[in-house]
Parts: sequence; C-alpha cells; structure tokens
Amino acid sequence: MQPVTESNGYVQRFTFGEGDLCFAVKDTLDIAGFPTRAGCPALADRPAATQHAGVVATLLQQCCVLTGKTALHELAFGVTGINPWGGTPRNPQFPALIPGGSSSGSAAVVASGEVDFALGTDTGGSVRMPAACCGVIGLKPTFGALNREGVMPAHSSLDCVGIFVRRARVLRQVLTRLAIPVNAPLPALPAIGFIPAATPEIDSLLLNALAQLDLHPQQIDLPLLNDAHRAGLTLISHENWQAFNPLLSSGAVSADVAARIRAGESIDADALKTAENTRQTFTAEVDARLAKTPLLALATLPELPPTLAEAQDPISVVNLTRLVRPFNLSGHPALSLPMGTLDGRPVALQLVAAKGQDGLLLQAAEWLTGRRRD
Repeated sequence: MQPVTESNGYVQRFTFGEGDLCFAVKDTLDIAGFPTRAGCPALADRPAATQHAGVVATLLQQCCVLTGKTALHELAFGVTGINPWGGTPRNPQFPALIPGGSSSGSAAVVASGEVDFALGTDTGGSVRMPAACCGVIGLKPTFGALNREGVMPAHSSLDCVGIFVRRARVLRQVLTRLAIPVNAPLPALPAIGFIPAATPEIDSLLLNALAQLDLHPQQIDLPLLNDAHRAGLTLISHENWQAFNPLLSSGAVSADVAARIRAGESIDADALKTAENTRQTFTAEVDARLAKTPLLALATLPELPPTLAEAQDPISVVNLTRLVRPFNLSGHPALSLPMGTLDGRPVALQLVAAKGQDGLLLQAAEWLTGRRRD
C-alpha cells in the first residue's frame, strides 16, 4: 500500500452533528459508518463501525460538530507520530519536529486551528506528549472519568480518552459537556510542588516562567517516578500483546511496531506482579504528596522534542515518556501546558492533581494562561 498523504493530520474528513464547537477524533475511536484503522495496514480492510464511541456520542448530543478522524502512530503504540502508511502529520508550529505520538493528528489539527478541540487517547503520555510537541494544551483525565466504550484497544488498565485545545476556556466548555465537574475560575492557585526531573535547562525555563507569575513552588521529589515509568512500560507491553498479537499473523504490521508487540509475550507473572506492586506504592506516594500540595508540577518532556530526522530510531525516543507515563500507572489526572521555547523547540509544563480533581487542572490552566497574557 502507498503511504497516505493528508494535510494537518486528518485521515478522513466528514461532518456529523450541529453545534458551536467543532472537533476531530483519533482513529482509535469508533465513528458509525467509518472503519477504525488505527493507522495500521493490518486493519486496512476492517468493516465500518456500527455506532459512535460513547464519548463521541455524548459530544454530538451536546451540540458539537465532528469534522473527521485523525492520524496516529500505528496502533497507538509509539511516541513520535511517524507513520509511513497512515501519514505523519505536519507539526504546524514546529514543522521540523515530530508531532509526537501517539495522538499526533489530533494535536496537529488543534495546533493548526482547524478545530476547536480534538480527542486522543493516552496510555503512556499519548495526549500530553504530542500536546507538548505541537504547543497546545493536552489533558489526560482521571482514569475512568471518560467513557472508553468503542475505543481501541477495548481493554486497558492505563488508557484514557484525552482532550486537546488551544485555549483553556474551550477546555472548560468541553469538560462541562462531558459532565466532568468544573468550578468557577480561581483567584489564586493552591500550593504547588515542583519536581525537577528534566534537563537542567528545561527545569530552569519552567521555574523562571513560574517566577515571572510570582509563583515559587516548593521543590519536591517523587522517589518512585522512574520505577513507575518502567512499570508502565511493562504493563502496556503486556496489554498490547494481548490486544494486538492476532494482527501479527497478517504480516502487515510495521516491523518496529510488530517487534514491540512481540516483546510483550515474554513478560511473565513475576514481572506483572512487580509492576502492579509499583502501581500501588507509587499511587500512594502521589496521593500523599498531593495531600500536602494540591498541584504537582514538572516538565511534560524530560528533553526537547527531536526533529523528524533525529527520531527515526523509535527506541532512541522511548525515554521521552518517562515523566508522563507514571501518571497513567497511578491514574491521576495530568495536563500539559505550553510554557515557551528553548533553542527553537517547545517546552511544556505538566500539572498533576488528585483523582477526580480534573477541574482543578482546568482552573490552573485558566489562571496560568490568563496571567501570561497580561
């Protein structure tokens, strides 16, 4: 099959619904009348879905207009967004850089201004990472807060439907329509704990940007952060083996993705038990920290996003998820917010709140973006 070439991240364009907000969805969410191919040639002949994914149906009922499906890293199993078969979306603000994965197209169409918001999925940072790369806001809600019915893969202990926007006020509208509780804007932010876990240059940029807003967060540590990243890798590898190994017999899954799926077969019960123990202890660690400081802040990406050329080796970029993946493991809501550039590449701040406090992340994004415009 020839590679698909699409502008700004769309793989299919259409119109469903009537309303005042338009949106697009990652091609891992079912749309009635269209096949869900997940950017994978092994699913090229998949029959059309018979009904919309639950979260899409809700948005259509709440007066939103669906404009199309977006490209992604194949089978949502990669961090660059590079996809020779399904198309690699152009990063609108930083065209030399990767769009980020796996929800690359959803981030790109929001960054380009083609839609008000877009849906992606986030199993190990797949909303927050492309949001950081493309210079937009990306929210991973509390695990289970949004309906995953009609989302590929059907079963996951890590995956969440997430949201991309350019403006925090639009995120408020989307969360309201999805029945996620939101309160009035905050007059001031609650206590923030900052975790210095990226390169010194990135951490310095973020702390300086916060200081310019008269914010001087307490510097803290999450000792199990790296362990949680590794545990998340173990679980996603195991769960993707369970979900996608039947596709490997077709020979149509791209070689690098197929190799990572096969790696999940070797994960044994002891490794899974260790990962689940880490999930429990890391979750408790984050809960305890949030009981003292209602917001945690750290870089979204530990390094600057690579160029498309630099990212050709998929193994070389897996560490880019080490600050986002832990909060898939724990299930806490997390939001990525653009905070500036360094050497011409974007830098983003990740905010984390207690489970069920998705609205606090919205309020923090509103406060921060509002002050930065003053």
